[in-house]
Amino acid sequence: MSPAPARFRDPRSTEYRYLDVVLVYCPRCGRTARVGREPGAGPRRELFAPRRLVCASCGLARAWNGRCVALGYGPHGPARDPYFRAELRLQAETRHGLLWAYNPEHLSEIRRFVAAGLRERAPWYDTGHKMTLVARLPAWIKSAKNRDEVLRAIDRLRASLTTG
Repeated sequence: MSPAPARFRDPRSTEYRYLDVVLVYCPRCGRTARVGREPGAGPRRELFAPRRLVCASCGLARAWNGRCVALGYGPHGPARDPYFRAELRLQAETRHGLLWAYNPEHLSEIRRFVAAGLRERAPWYDTGHKMTLVARLPAWIKSAKNRDEVLRAIDRLRASLTTG
């Protein structure tokens, strides 16, 4: 485990940045599957570009060309991907709430934020995005008193990627 970084500067990214590849549980076999952009999709708004769910274990492949995207998760039940509504692979229940991420890069960004002793916000006057990814994190994730528990949950999720 690497030492905690002393400072985190908000890179002004939003959760849309992490939607290129989303790790989910395959609806057919329950193993890890990927939701990604359809190759050669053409110029469409990135959020609404055609997507494809592919499972390397059982060969399941589904296409999405819809118009409805549901970001985040509801208060009841597991977190789901915004396109096929398949259960996210990277989620862990803590005593404070559900911690989830779309992919390892998203998980690493959350980990860097939580581990930092000094967290600097993005200046709002510089950017059009007033609510960045780290600004939208729940208060219990941002709280320093929950840092150890959140980091343990993130490390468990990372370890689960290599074992399953």
